Amino acid sequence: MTESTQQFFTACPESVGEARDFATDTVCAWGRSDRAEDIRLCVSELASNALRHGTIPGRGFLVRLDADDEGVGVEVHDSRRQQPSLRRPADTDTSGRGLILVAALCDGWGVEHREATGKVVWAYFKTGPAAAP
Repeated sequence: MTESTQQFFTACPESVGEARDFATDTVCAWGRSDRAEDIRLCVSELASNALRHGTIPGRGFLVRLDADDEGVGVEVHDSRRQQPSLRRPADTDTSGRGLILVAALCDGWGVEHREATGKVVWAYFKTGPAAAP
């Protein structure tokens, strides 16, 4: 069974929490709660990155979730082509660890450029079978 949903978020700090809640509520409704906390944290990091580095003023970002028999895919679409990369922050740095967390928690991640403008940062989470409603 394949399921899919998406939601657009405005470019404001409150949208990160809203994106987290959207992801958690969706994957739990789909019966995929075994990875809900990992997905929640990764959506939070990717949404924060989109808000901070990926949105052109006046534009927001889109979070898309897809589930198939093997897992859940997360995509965060934004409006800039700036390529995110794993960093090696110093112990005293106050940022730069988001993609390290994403890479550690998911089963694969990457970046794809969109044809018109911007990019999609995605992550995939293998899950157990969907629980019965």
